[in-house]
Amino acid sequence: MPSTLERLAVPQHADESIMSRGRRQELLTKAFDSRSGRERPGQFWKIDLDGLDFSALNVAPPSAPRIKAPDKPGVIACDLTTAARKHPQLFARAFGSAAGALNSKFAMLATALCNTGTFIYVPADQAVDDPIEITYTVENGALFPYTLVLLDRGAHCTIIERLEGRTGDTVCGIAEIAGGENSSVTYASEQSLPAETQAFFTRVAAPGKDSSVTWCVAELGAALAVTSVDVAIDNPGVQAQLNGFFFPRDNQHVDLISTIRHNVGESQSQTLIKSAATGHGQARYLGNIRIAPHAQGTQASLRDDALLLSPHAHIDSVPALEIGANDVKAFHGATIGALDEDVIFYMESRGITRAAAEKMIALGFFEPVIERFPTEALRGRLRSALEAKIA
Repeated sequence: MPSTLERLAVPQHADESIMSRGRRQELLTKAFDSRSGRERPGQFWKIDLDGLDFSALNVAPPSAPRIKAPDKPGVIACDLTTAARKHPQLFARAFGSAAGALNSKFAMLATALCNTGTFIYVPADQAVDDPIEITYTVENGALFPYTLVLLDRGAHCTIIERLEGRTGDTVCGIAEIAGGENSSVTYASEQSLPAETQAFFTRVAAPGKDSSVTWCVAELGAALAVTSVDVAIDNPGVQAQLNGFFFPRDNQHVDLISTIRHNVGESQSQTLIKSAATGHGQARYLGNIRIAPHAQGTQASLRDDALLLSPHAHIDSVPALEIGANDVKAFHGATIGALDEDVIFYMESRGITRAAAEKMIALGFFEPVIERFPTEALRGRLRSALEAKIA
């Protein structure tokens, strides 16, 4: 009887311009030999991430994403295969630059089976004011997208990634940002995959000196959404921000882990997470802030608020600070609760039905994080998606 690895070998049509078949097979072997590192949060969690069977995956043939980018001198926005073939030096500078965060089980799986992807390059001192939009669509099998972003000194851009689908196949992807000195990037992800999909994403950034990186993550679809966001601050003057929200309903499960690593001092980070759950929705958020012993002058904050809209829903909130330096400003706060009955009573006394009152309160609860996402068009889509979940 063939082993799991033999049943899921690297497909013959895998693109070797991105990575050799031998290296892909090596990563695939390591992925199957590794554990997820994500234990069950508690008794309410119904899914064992280490027990998932990927052997029956039908890996989709290579495809190109839909990319919409402004026409700016020197800016490159193309599929990953084109970048590896036509811009090998730029591609090599960025690919795997945050390697330490890419050694997890799901990151190695995404890299080994990569069958689509995008490469974004912004040259020195170039500002791309209009957003670069990337759309990955699941339709012909399991998708393994890899988005690679490289910014030179003083470059600026905003990227909006949309994940959508017509089938319930697995999606396992990576987004990797390599930022130059004084660069600035905002990367927003809108995940609205079909309800039966399983989605696994690893998002990593290695910002340069005096640079800025902002992640905006919206987990809206999929039966199971597992996401890691990691920022490695290895240069002074960095400003890192993570804004995210999720809303599991019915039997959806969401598992979000963020890690901000202050490996040097004189840097700042802000994390804001909003979540709600209804039906039998289950979720876990683990927020890590790690400040190295020599990272003096660091400023870091983490805020996580969760709202339970059903007696059967459950959200675990685990903020964690690991502080090794003594000259820092760091704090975290977390709340988990239900709707305030006094507020609902007040709104009902003004002629608003209970259902309408609950919907207004829940939508208002998410607004502080939604307003941090780029573009009014994206914010409008997110509000509509939340409204549909609450209905």
